[in-house]
Amino acid sequence: MNYIQTKQSVQATDSNPLQCLLHIPALLPGFTNTYTLPCTTRSHRDAYCMYGNIEAKDSDTACPSCGRRMHVNGHRNTDLRHLAIGPALTCLRFDRKQFYCPHCHISKMQTVSFQAEGHRITVPLYNYTRELLSKQTYTLKQVAEITGLGKNVVKEIDKKRLKELYTVDGKALIQPEKPARYLGIDEFKLHDGYRFATHIIDMETGHILWIAPGKKKKVVYDFIDHVGVEWMDGVEAVACDMNSDFQAAFEERCPHIQPVFDYFHIVKNFNEKVVGAIRKDEQERLMKEGNEEAAKALKRTRYILTSKRSTLRAKDEEARIGKPVRKGSKLFGTEEIKRKEGYEAKYDELLRENELLFTVDLVKEKLSEAYHAEDEIVMAGCIIDIMDMCEATGNRRLGWFKNMLDKHFEGIIAHATYRKLSAGKIEGINNKIKTTRRQGYGYPDDEYFFLKLFDMSRRDYVRNELSHKICD
Repeated sequence: MNYIQTKQSVQATDSNPLQCLLHIPALLPGFTNTYTLPCTTRSHRDAYCMYGNIEAKDSDTACPSCGRRMHVNGHRNTDLRHLAIGPALTCLRFDRKQFYCPHCHISKMQTVSFQAEGHRITVPLYNYTRELLSKQTYTLKQVAEITGLGKNVVKEIDKKRLKELYTVDGKALIQPEKPARYLGIDEFKLHDGYRFATHIIDMETGHILWIAPGKKKKVVYDFIDHVGVEWMDGVEAVACDMNSDFQAAFEERCPHIQPVFDYFHIVKNFNEKVVGAIRKDEQERLMKEGNEEAAKALKRTRYILTSKRSTLRAKDEEARIGKPVRKGSKLFGTEEIKRKEGYEAKYDELLRENELLFTVDLVKEKLSEAYHAEDEIVMAGCIIDIMDMCEATGNRRLGWFKNMLDKHFEGIIAHATYRKLSAGKIEGINNKIKTTRRQGYGYPDDEYFFLKLFDMSRRDYVRNELSHKICD
């Protein structure tokens, strides 16, 4: 135990015998507090050490072999952590008897009914620690500070709690609570990006149904084996990105499930691998041609080229009424925007001076039109027009985008049917994963981290939990 008795406490006890008669009810079955001494922990926190004894039951004195009464063979000093009293920690100190049977030559220790299994703490402190952890408000370090326990002890308690909730016999994950119509799948980084893990969620509830290391087809295969083919028959569609093997894995094992690629992933690939790359290519081309002024005009324009025109107009309007410019502040100032030299004016200037960027703008507007379509035939027509425009330019970046649309054509136009199926909930889960990992300063134990993510996805957000309970 970390509790030590200070010299001041001993002196005060010797000079004042009444202090030894201080009783603090422990409310523990079988434990009688005879006296209590104040002490100080090694971390310099105030504490109370409650001395006492525990009552021996008939089951303790009976021999487990012959049933005869056993004799007391010795004592062992036992210390258990207990619930704190305000800011002060508490500790129980008592003698635990050892019993011996002279007939069977069997010995055993006296049982302590209020001791938590596997820990040198009381059951009330164990339950209080679990309650704090279940709130998902405190980190392991904060719970350790509140309870006075070690961080590793708190982690073991939390891991056991999570295993009881989300595993069968502490090993296999539990089956999904109910059938799901729509699934979402995505990968996220582990351990500074050197490793990846994949999570599969129910798009209607936001609950994580499966999480495993890696980002290959095997993750999908293991999930299907886990839930069963009959459960998968009720799934209609799955939202996923276009940079993995997830689509092929679902098509191989469950061909009836329709992959859906939403607007977010299409635009993300278009901005990163087409718009940004074309801007750099055009800068390099203009520099080789000796047109340094035109090349310089393309610097710091990535935000403008990848934004919608409506977004640029909104930024200009915010700057005109005095709001600070957050994006592109190195390119524009508030006074320049007030003189109508802001984002939209710069964007129009770039399109007039570069024919390829003008085509990119047309593709961007056509993509927005396609994803507003409510019929697959109409959306298919828009996507085909985009593919024709990309091919007509002869540009290799737009050619790559055309091939990507062609390869994922069916999943793209399926968005017109499954309009509510987007990556918004998946990205929200990804942000929660980053927040959970950041709050805990990283989790080297992957199994424990995955269980915390299961628990995190199933907790509903309540803005003011206390007032919510009062209103109920």
